[in-house]
Formats: sequence, structure tokens, C-alpha cells
Amino acid sequence: MAAKLVPGEGPKNAKIVFIGEAPGAEEEKLGRPFVGRAGKFLDKQLKLHGINRKKVYITNVVKVRCIGPPTDRQIKKYLPILKKELKQINPKVIVLLGKTAAKAVPLDLDVTYFELPHPSAAMRFTKMRNKFEIGMKTLARLVC
Repeated sequence: MAAKLVPGEGPKNAKIVFIGEAPGAEEEKLGRPFVGRAGKFLDKQLKLHGINRKKVYITNVVKVRCIGPPTDRQIKKYLPILKKELKQINPKVIVLLGKTAAKAVPLDLDVTYFELPHPSAAMRFTKMRNKFEIGMKTLARLVC
């Protein structure tokens, strides 16, 4: 079975873009980014900090489901799509969710980059959750 492409979603003029690693099973099934458990956690955190999900753009570095972390080859394959998304949206802030996004996303745009733990890590590990929540508070002050 061919991998199902999961495009980014949100307004094309969003001021904030959230970038994750790759879609999970639920995302692949529904064809939308961050709609599984990690997405529900992210939604809850956005709401808690006064950030409307409908006003942000959410995407992933790799646009298909990966078994394990994305490989360098997969990242390289999908990076042009991500670059095109970012160029079209021209956000003020890019939120890098997790190590893969932080490592893969080109830092050559004139925007504020903001790094947070991936929501799935924040759900599982107290230290990551604390870092995520502190980061969300800072982000909210920056953009709200």
C-alpha cells in the first residue's frame, strides 16, 4: 500500500507555523496533521494558552507516516515541500516541535524560531511536559 500524503493545514496567512516530525497512524488515516493523541495534547495546550488552532498553520517535516524516526533520506525528500509551504505562508514565528523538526528545518528565513519538545514526548515525560508548558507560556506572551 502506498503511503498517504498528509499535507499541512491552516490559514495561508498564518502568523505562526507549528512543524512536527511526521504523521502518525491517525493522521495518515484522516489525512490531517496532529489529530491523534499528540494533536489532542497540542490542541489542549494551545487553548490553555489562548492560541486558536484555526489561526495557526500545522505541518510536519516529512509528509508520510514513518516507522520510527524519519531518515535523512525521507527528510531530504520532503524538505522542498516544507520550504514551499513556509515561503507561501511567510509566518512571523516558526515553532519547531521536537528534535527532528529542530534539526531539519532550514533556519534561513527572517522569522522567530521557537523550539519546544514534541507533544508526544511532553505527554510521556514529566520533564518534557514542564519544558513544553513553560515554552507555551513564553510563546503565548510573544504572539498574543
